[in-house]
Amino acid sequence: MRAIPIAMLLAFALTGVARAQLTECRGGQKAQQVAELLFGRKIGDRIGVSEAKWARFVDAEITPRFPDGLTVFNTVGQWRDSERKTIVREPSKIVMIVLPGKDDDIDRLNQIAEAYKSQFRQQSVAVMLRPACVSF
Repeated sequence: MRAIPIAMLLAFALTGVARAQLTECRGGQKAQQVAELLFGRKIGDRIGVSEAKWARFVDAEITPRFPDGLTVFNTVGQWRDSERKTIVREPSKIVMIVLPGKDDDIDRLNQIAEAYKSQFRQQSVAVMLRPACVSF
């Protein structure tokens, strides 16, 4: 069985992406980068990534790489299955991480995406990176 997460249309490789910069943050905020990872949960025509499997994945793969915090959104996405010529809708997860600004941030994001694709037979995981003004 083969599954393509909703992120297929949005996926891009982060290797070699220049760090986007903001020119100025105000009100006590500082310039940081925010990553969003999009994970589809179908494997074939069924939900293959249960809530329990997802929680184990977060605990084993995401939290150790970004222990300072993250946010998970439950979503529904869609993508076009080019073989079947149909639109596929599936429950999905979005993980948002305010990156700590370490040299290996991108490598750790890519490791998460590769782990998910491998464990859950996904063709892609979208990894988006954007500048933001952040305060906690």
